[in-house]
Amino acid sequence: MGAIVDPRRTVVIEVVAPAVDGGRYPVKREVGAVLGVTADIFKEGHDVLVAYLKYRCTGEHTWRETPMRHVDNDRWAGAFRLDAVGRWVFTIEALVDPYGSWLADLAKRHAVRADLASELHEGLALIRAAAARASGEDARALTESARRIERAPGQDVAVAVAGEEPLARLMKRHLDRTDATWCEREFAVIADRERARFAAWYEFFPRSSGTLKDAEAQLERAAAMGFDVVYLPPIHPIGRTNRKGKNNAPVAQPGDPGSPWAIGSEDGGHTAVHPELGTLDDFDRFVERARSLGLEVALDFAIQCSPDHPWVSLHPEWFFHRPDGTIKYAENPPKKYQDAYPLNFLCADPAPLWQEMRRIIEFWVAHGVRAFRIDNPHTKPVKFWAWLIREVQDAHPDVIFLAEAFTRPKMMKALAKAGFTQSYTYFTWRNEKRELIDYLTEITTPPVADFLRGHLWPNTPDILHATLQQGGRPAFKLRLVLAATLSSLYGIYSGYELCENTPAAPGSEEYLDSEKYELKRRDWNAPGNLGDFITRVNRIRRENRALQLYTNLSFYRADNPRVLFYGKMTPERDNVVFVAASLDPFAAQASMVDVPIAELGIGEQQTYRLHELLSDRWFEWRGPRGYVELRPETDLAQIFVLHR
Repeated sequence: MGAIVDPRRTVVIEVVAPAVDGGRYPVKREVGAVLGVTADIFKEGHDVLVAYLKYRCTGEHTWRETPMRHVDNDRWAGAFRLDAVGRWVFTIEALVDPYGSWLADLAKRHAVRADLASELHEGLALIRAAAARASGEDARALTESARRIERAPGQDVAVAVAGEEPLARLMKRHLDRTDATWCEREFAVIADRERARFAAWYEFFPRSSGTLKDAEAQLERAAAMGFDVVYLPPIHPIGRTNRKGKNNAPVAQPGDPGSPWAIGSEDGGHTAVHPELGTLDDFDRFVERARSLGLEVALDFAIQCSPDHPWVSLHPEWFFHRPDGTIKYAENPPKKYQDAYPLNFLCADPAPLWQEMRRIIEFWVAHGVRAFRIDNPHTKPVKFWAWLIREVQDAHPDVIFLAEAFTRPKMMKALAKAGFTQSYTYFTWRNEKRELIDYLTEITTPPVADFLRGHLWPNTPDILHATLQQGGRPAFKLRLVLAATLSSLYGIYSGYELCENTPAAPGSEEYLDSEKYELKRRDWNAPGNLGDFITRVNRIRRENRALQLYTNLSFYRADNPRVLFYGKMTPERDNVVFVAASLDPFAAQASMVDVPIAELGIGEQQTYRLHELLSDRWFEWRGPRGYVELRPETDLAQIFVLHR
């Protein structure tokens, strides 16, 4: 026969939320956030229960706790504040409240005027037992309450004394928790720094400016436009073997710089700076200059090697080999990357390779980098990422990992669960009204939003969508506003502000004369540039807290199928932003839109004012419907802030 384990611990604790896959993976939040926790808590019979939310941060050995409250139908709720960056755990403790149960039964018996002599003796025993567990003033107060009940001139007085609130509080404070039931597992929460939830990224190739010193001008430009993070493609030495030429030509011509993702040469590998960019000291100065401008530098972490990388000779076992012993280059049919070797994370002994990946991240962390964009993470084992991110963040909890995971939905979500702070999304390919509503709703609401923060990019060096190719400048402005307001995280690749939209070939999403294979000299002051517009949008984001939150997106009805209407508001409703966007870059569109006036406490006939921030115009609306008019020659989008 099996042993009977803890027969007195019969409280059931289940359906704990938030929890990712039942608690297998951490929930994501930001430092300073209040984490609300709910659970079903019940037991047999009619006993009164009490429950406590237990929590602690990494490094703390003692649980903190806060009482949970009964909501309804066995659902309980509690909350605690994540007051430090790092990994937290929480769980739930629940038990019978003997005194509360006794009081509830006593009240029922007293209501029918039953003889309470025996019941009062039971209550006195509970109070005296609590007094024995207490000390100091609490023990004296409990003993005094027992005397008052015992000496009460009648049942009515005794019942009144037994139900006094100070006594009830003391009895809960000194509960005997010996037989308390604890939830069967602990649930993890990652509290990231705020930049994990709210940031505008700007990507540029420093080599197009010359050296890192020359590229500081791009830092100043990015800061002036209101970006928070500058992201650099690989800055390492580039191999010469099989170097790619312009427009991905299989043979490079003299002077072609090659692809920065073909990492490694006789000048070093993943912890070296390309000599033409400068030195590590130059990089340190670059990071410090960025910091002085209010920016931080994010680096690309691309786990692949040029045939000239030092690892090829030092660690040939880390690569994939053909039957003849030669090393395989990277392929994504029909694309071929003869200038890069992928690494084999399932080689005979993966441990040294995994540790080397950690060493590289730690190296750049020591040089002031706290954000990494990970190239093609879906081509490496999820288990590797879970290990690496945990190892790095245990030592440096402020490090951010952005997954360039343009891949299958389940793999994208698995990477986020494994620890990636942020993720690229399918936003680039979501251009119609219904698909935008469905997709953005999915990624900004639980359960997905509990583990994935979607980073919206209208373009990247690899992606020039047909919408931008065909829609021109109006489409560039529209997609920027959508990216910057649908999510609290967005980014653009340089050249966007110049509306660069010439594809390599009809039907291609590759840029003609791609900066991946050549240096680009641009006139940032060219007529029609979007610099001022981008600056305005980023300023709007910084001045409106509603746009800095991730899970507060709501879509509202717009009668016109080509018009999207949505909003974001703070929990206190003190900042309410609405966005109207036309999805037609070629013709004017108008629509009636629904405003959630009931949710905002606005009466049916009450007038309210809206400040349109892009044009600095004011509108006065009344009732639950408003009118918007959007034109390609001015703006395809309007950003409204509500004024009562």
